[in-house]
Amino acid sequence: MEAVLIDHDPQALARLANLLSAYPADVQVVGQATDGAQGQALVRALRPEVVILDIELPLLSGFELLAQLEVMPIVIFTTAHEHYAVRAFEAGAIDYLLKPLDPSRLARTITRLRHIQQERTAGVNLNDLGQFLRHLKPTETLRSLSVKSGDKILLIPLSDISYFESQERYVLLRTVQGQQHLTSYTIAALEEKLPAHFVRISRSCLINTTYINNLQRYFSGKFLVTLTDRAASCLETGTAYGNNLKRLLEL
Repeated sequence: MEAVLIDHDPQALARLANLLSAYPADVQVVGQATDGAQGQALVRALRPEVVILDIELPLLSGFELLAQLEVMPIVIFTTAHEHYAVRAFEAGAIDYLLKPLDPSRLARTITRLRHIQQERTAGVNLNDLGQFLRHLKPTETLRSLSVKSGDKILLIPLSDISYFESQERYVLLRTVQGQQHLTSYTIAALEEKLPAHFVRISRSCLINTTYINNLQRYFSGKFLVTLTDRAASCLETGTAYGNNLKRLLEL
């Protein structure tokens, strides 16, 4: 499998590449990067089957990098921090390796990759690698999203979320109680990831429709949507997204 390696530390990159060289039949390193933006460009250009990356990267974190990809590769995280584990697997990683890398632990990861390759060779008929990985994992209902708060990782139940709103480079999660948290996801990634009752109403906003209080017709086919959250949030739909709500509410 072709792989791209991404780590802010050139020495860590060199060590990882050296360890992987012991498995030429399983992994071929086709690119390396030392920051998230460069790594994302490499992944888009080379379309590797595997990406092995650090989480704390310059410019884009590992989570931000993955959230913005159109096609998801097999993901393996390498990091010196144990507390990212829950979020790493929520992001779709097949493994989570702690630094400094243990060669025997890496060997187990290679075995996982080998099994995935064997399944593919056996003729699983799927359109892309992302679908293949979903096929391997049992379907689970997403019940919460993880967000970073200081040194902690919080799990926010979906039922507590009223809407998401993008502001410049960030997406804010807003709860029914009025709290807000920064997330590493894009609106497009959330639209793909969340259950059907989360509906995109504009380029920058995705709402939990279970909290809709009322709709008011606006101009140019738009609506004003008022929610039942503590702030009684009033949000404007985009012209191109009004039909999403109309179909949902059978207007």
